Amino acid sequence: MSDHLISPSLSAAPSVVPATRTQAVVGAAVLLTAAALALGALDIPSNAGYGGVGPNFLPWLVAGVLAVCGALLLWEALSGGFRAMDEPSGAARANVPALVWVSAGLLLNAALITTLGFIVSCTLCYLLAVQGLRRAAGQGGGSARTWGVDVVTGVLISAPVFWVFTQFLAINLPGLTQTGWL
Repeated sequence: MSDHLISPSLSAAPSVVPATRTQAVVGAAVLLTAAALALGALDIPSNAGYGGVGPNFLPWLVAGVLAVCGALLLWEALSGGFRAMDEPSGAARANVPALVWVSAGLLLNAALITTLGFIVSCTLCYLLAVQGLRRAAGQGGGSARTWGVDVVTGVLISAPVFWVFTQFLAINLPGLTQTGWL
């Protein structure tokens, strides 16, 4: 490994990517996100609960870590740009149809979870998201067998999650029936 990949002080090295405005914007956006999270954490009570930490501990922790990451990103961008970056991979343009499939899965899940229940709506979300990802990878829509495997996989993922939350953790999730098992 050459020295310019290790030492950030060698900004004159020929393979070092120059700083760009976009890189600085990314760092600033992460810092703003940390500030917004910290501002939201101010409204959460700090009463110590189980284990001696209050409910605002995790938001403050995440805000702090984001602030450190944002500051490092901003420093990196302003001191010569992100170093040793690989060339961007993937397509030159966004795959809008794949985005529509994934977005439809998320939106339908949110819209139908109280009507269809957690297991069915999350299975539908999984099915549509996988279809979008397959299309983005150039694999097409697949056969009826592929769709069937995706439905079964979605159920095998969402059902145990539902049961763990409702039966073992006693957290209410919308079900299809009142039994707590579907």
